[in-house]
Amino acid sequence: LLRHRLPPPPRRAAATVAGPGPGSRLLLSTPIFYANGPPHIGHLYSALLADALHRYRGLCGAGPGRLSTGTDEHGLKIQQAAAAAGTSPPELCERVSGLFHHALTQAAVSFTDFTRTSEPCHQRAVRHFWGALRNGGALYKGSYEGWYCTPEECFLPESQLTERRDAQGRLCKVSVETGHQVHWTKEENYMFRLSAFRAPLKEWLRDNPRAVCPEPFQQRVWRWLEEDLPDLSVSRERSRLRWGIPVPSDPTQTIYVWVDALVNYLSVLGYPEGHGQWWPNAHHVVGKDILKFHAVYWPALLLAAGLAPPERILVHSHWTVRGQKMSKSLGNVVDPLACIGQFTVDGFRYFLLRQGVPERDCDYYEEKVVKLVNSELADALGGLLNRSTAPSINPSNTYPRFSEACFPRDQDLSGRKAKGRASAEDYELVALVAALPLQVATYFEDFQIYKALECIALCVRHTNGFFQRHRPWKLDRQDPEERLWLDTILHITLECLRIYGMLLQPVVPHAADRLLSRLAVEPAERCLLSLAFLPRYEGKPCPFEGRPLGPNTGLLFHRLGKPRQQLAETEKL
Repeated sequence: LLRHRLPPPPRRAAATVAGPGPGSRLLLSTPIFYANGPPHIGHLYSALLADALHRYRGLCGAGPGRLSTGTDEHGLKIQQAAAAAGTSPPELCERVSGLFHHALTQAAVSFTDFTRTSEPCHQRAVRHFWGALRNGGALYKGSYEGWYCTPEECFLPESQLTERRDAQGRLCKVSVETGHQVHWTKEENYMFRLSAFRAPLKEWLRDNPRAVCPEPFQQRVWRWLEEDLPDLSVSRERSRLRWGIPVPSDPTQTIYVWVDALVNYLSVLGYPEGHGQWWPNAHHVVGKDILKFHAVYWPALLLAAGLAPPERILVHSHWTVRGQKMSKSLGNVVDPLACIGQFTVDGFRYFLLRQGVPERDCDYYEEKVVKLVNSELADALGGLLNRSTAPSINPSNTYPRFSEACFPRDQDLSGRKAKGRASAEDYELVALVAALPLQVATYFEDFQIYKALECIALCVRHTNGFFQRHRPWKLDRQDPEERLWLDTILHITLECLRIYGMLLQPVVPHAADRLLSRLAVEPAERCLLSLAFLPRYEGKPCPFEGRPLGPNTGLLFHRLGKPRQQLAETEKL
């Protein structure tokens, strides 16, 4: 005879993902996106990862939190892009920044702050930060020459270059990683003593083993710190770059765009006066292509300015399209607004967060989105909600009552007839769903949101199996014993759906709201801090039992139609 006890609510797990400690403040940030072109799905993926973490933290009842994003509006790339478009840099930035703000808003990214580096408050913060570097002796003026990559806004060493022929067949040097062309540049610039910070950076990583996550990216940072770490050019000649913040007390120089951009994480917090309440409780979500700037240059600059490095740097990989890198020349850059229009906000959010794996590049194509969203949101989750709340099976339209006699906590595995009607598989389902909140909390803490969604999808499949196995539509509600078992099946199913709806709130906020509203879960009852599954199984009262269900608003999630490419191929036939 076995007694099954469910695990306790995930209080500790929820607290860990919340940040440094109970009630503490936390800044979650995306990179500020470069304003030389419109947003693509890579930008949206960064924002959705940060948004899901921010929403999850809020649902855990943590302390004050902020989610910052914005646009990086200075630099040679923007100066050149504006000239090519026949406009001025301010006009280009105003237009492109508006595109990013609109796209993130349409994607339900719950940002609290949208920074533009052209704003006076940001520029004031950058000038003060420069002064802190200068006063700390971290800057000196020197002649610098090397291979400069305009698209990446940085100098590259020979080890990161290769030769390739350009469109005219001429041999030229390009970046190994991006393929962008580089040009030999010689300037007198201000230099940052990066070489002096190798030991402090190593100490920071040793003392904070989770500072860079996932682990493969932390190993990459360690390798960089073992290699040559030359001093960093942190200004450009004003004659070459006019679109940027002038170096204080030296109008012949412009502050390097990356120094300018990185300070946004401080300026958004009110630096140099108001940041102390928040910093260094910051988690930066960044793409792997800008890891060195965030995990080597930024911590070194902060240390030089007398500030601590951020608490965590959460790194993700890129999105390809049908196996190819997104590029304007290939014409395969994916517009996030078009995807939201085609797949819905929640559908596209779910796809990117479910399929995106931070450690490796992920591939996008329309058929994959349609298959995943239809299978897991429309059919498995939506279908289960529709079937378990249908008037034919639940004519009273209430949260049904649980029968301990039908589903006792003691299960007889000796082969004799069990007291209740539940099978071993049913107990396995209950244990699986009871453990789910803790699993999800752990995966969010480890920056593995895709694994959290994988676990939820698995539980949804098992719940559908439970519902199908017992065929409640075949049970006779007029028979008292049958009615008890029918209501117990529905109660367990709705309890499972309630847990899924609660845990999916950070990922598909609109669909989760519709699901929880249908189950009559009030907004004040949607916190994850003390999430308890199936309390009646433990002999405790269930606040939802007997409560009228919310209004039926139709399908939770409509099935998506065939992708455009598939339709075009069908028409050809």
